[in-house]
This record gives sequence, structure tokens and C-alpha cells, in this order.
Amino acid sequence: PRPQTTHQRRREQGFLHVPTKMLCVAASSVIAGAPAIKVGGARRAAPIKAKASVFMGQGLKAGKGVQVHGPAQRGLLQVRAARVAGVEIPNNKRAETALTYVFGIGNTTAKKIITITGLENKRVREFQEEELTVLREEVDKYLIEGDLRRFNMMNIKRLKEIQCYRGKRHIAGLPVRGQRTKTNARTRKGKIKTVAGKKK
Repeated sequence: PRPQTTHQRRREQGFLHVPTKMLCVAASSVIAGAPAIKVGGARRAAPIKAKASVFMGQGLKAGKGVQVHGPAQRGLLQVRAARVAGVEIPNNKRAETALTYVFGIGNTTAKKIITITGLENKRVREFQEEELTVLREEVDKYLIEGDLRRFNMMNIKRLKEIQCYRGKRHIAGLPVRGQRTKTNARTRKGKIKTVAGKKK
């Protein structure tokens, strides 16, 4: 008999080989309690496995057909981020660093949040669901993400409408705060456009 391929061995061991594009669809269908998923035209009832962790994401439960295993293995379904203020913060970084992934929260604000909540500055994956809830409630008190972006845009729009000096600089795409423009200022002006016959 011909030797078994890796794919055949994995299938016998209860692993389901799913292409990367189908992984999200497959995971959601199994977690939702669907009895089987369709792969390559055939229906298979093999379970998808998830990594065991104290932190299971935002209220993510191991549903019907999901086996939970201790050590992380290649190709298995794993929770990699927690959701705080609608943003996925990294799971393997400490809370202070992870919070800075939210637009509007820097190092100082992150330290302040951890101090106020009284939480330990441990890795996000080590937080219990109750601790994450406390963290989310504190973060929601700040002007962040979409609200902050909107606030900034409205301020710039107001400056443009009243045609003040700063507003005109915004319209022209030039530095607003008195920086030199004969040289430098490339961030605002963009890439150098060579003009023929400019030098005298």
C-alpha cells in the first residue's frame, strides 16, 4: 500500500484541513451550532478545535462541535485579540501597551486608565471577562475612535469655512503652524514635483 499523505493522517486524527479563506466561515458555522460544514463539495462533520484560554474573547463560548485543547497547535482556531471600544487590541501585549492601539489613547491615558480601574498591568489574554468589562467601561468615558475623528474633522471644517489663516493653509495643503516651506514641509506638500526652468 502507498504511504499516507500528511493530509490523510490529519483527517484521521480528527483535524479538518480548511483553506485560509474558508476558516472564518467554517469557524462561525460550527460555533453557531451547525452540524457540519461544506468543504470541496462534500459535507464533513469533523470538529474545529479552539485553543483553551482563560480569555475567550468578548463573550466567545465554545459551542457545539468545538473541541477545546490546551497547547496551541498550528492551523487551529485561536482567539488573538480582545475588543475594547470597537477595536481589536492585541492579546499578547500588556494592558498599557495594548490600549494604545485605540485611537485617542496614548501612553499617559493608558497608564491613567489602568490606575483608575485598579487592574494589574498583565497581558490581555490573562484578563478575566469581568476585568475586561471594567476596562471597557472606563475606556468608554474618553473621546476616542470615530467620535474623536469626527471632532477633529469638524474643527478643521470650521476653520476652512470662516476663511481664517489656518483654514486657508489647510485648503492649500501647507503647514499650519508657521513652519518654513522654501525647503522641507514634504509631509504636507507631498513628493517633489520638478518644474523645468525654475532655477535662475
